[in-house]
Amino acid sequence: MNTAYEKPKKYVPGPGDPVLPPQLTEFSNKTSDEVLKELNKMPFFMSQLDDDNSGHENVELEALKAMNYEGEPDEIAGNFKNQGNELFKIKRYKDAREYYTKGLEIDFGGLDRDIKFSELISTLFANRAACELELKNYRKCINDSKKSLEYNPKNIKAYYRIGKALFYIDKLEESTEAINFGLKFDPENKPLQSLLLNVNKKKIEKEASKKQTLAHLKEIERQEELLKASLDVRRFTNINTSHPADILKEAKMYLEEKDVVDSQLIFPAVVLYPTTDEFDFIAETGELSTPNELLQLVMQRPQEYFQQSGHENFSVKNLQVFMETEAGGLVKVGKNMTFHDILKTEKPVIPLFDRSLRVYFVPKQESAEWLNNWDKNAALERRSSSVVTK
Repeated sequence: MNTAYEKPKKYVPGPGDPVLPPQLTEFSNKTSDEVLKELNKMPFFMSQLDDDNSGHENVELEALKAMNYEGEPDEIAGNFKNQGNELFKIKRYKDAREYYTKGLEIDFGGLDRDIKFSELISTLFANRAACELELKNYRKCINDSKKSLEYNPKNIKAYYRIGKALFYIDKLEESTEAINFGLKFDPENKPLQSLLLNVNKKKIEKEASKKQTLAHLKEIERQEELLKASLDVRRFTNINTSHPADILKEAKMYLEEKDVVDSQLIFPAVVLYPTTDEFDFIAETGELSTPNELLQLVMQRPQEYFQQSGHENFSVKNLQVFMETEAGGLVKVGKNMTFHDILKTEKPVIPLFDRSLRVYFVPKQESAEWLNNWDKNAALERRSSSVVTK
């Protein structure tokens, strides 16, 4: 099968790609792969040992690497700094960090505090901090920036990088302090000024969010007090169980008319069918509604449901309604009584559970046996560690 020939593409540096050094200008018409292969032979870009499969040391590469350590300490460290800078420009931050570290490992013969070397060391620390900042190692960035300032307290870039790292970890006051300190040395520094604007903007946003959160919490507290007052004025009892049902976490009791204590209370309702071990959940049931209305709602089912085993006696007319008492027993309630009237009964006290209705629907034919098997102590145990509120 014939394959169309594709001419190798000429190397054209893209954004962040290395520009050809003078000694490689003759490669301007080479492909990208060919140029990068040549670049890798130079100390500036060398990253790995060529494998010639001979088992012998790559003498040329080792010689080129040794060139990095020729010259005076400041020349050697400066060479590593420059190589790190080139790698930083093409966003090879981890590799750049290694070169800055090599520069910092140079032995300055105890003269590292000499002005000849201190600014260079400060720059190496600041540049390594820039790598840590790009790599999101914010603590390391801050530490390197502080080291930079130990050698040159006027290194503006170190103040900028401390400020930015602190900004990213949400230490806004500390960030402002670092930025303002840097601005004392260079009041017109644009990067510091821009960073300060961003910090101040975030402060304003955080303060607004804090106020909004506090207002929301206060509103929740106010609504809670209203609901407590609503239960008190009606003389309703509520039992907070130790393990509320998960379905009650979202559905909550509320007032039909917000802020109006004597408006209708709306409850979640848990409807249980103990003879078949089934239940229904109704998210909103008004206190002025009746068990009969609740029955009509839950019995709106396909005909096939009533033909299933255990459901033969399920109907609005045939199902009886029971609710638990505060003492752990059961009481049969009238189908046409409102829940308001049921809940305000004084003897026996019929409570809400976790501010929700708990209603049992039992077929008439099976109610006697179910009542005989009801265990009052077990019912109380299920409410273990519960808190009763009036």
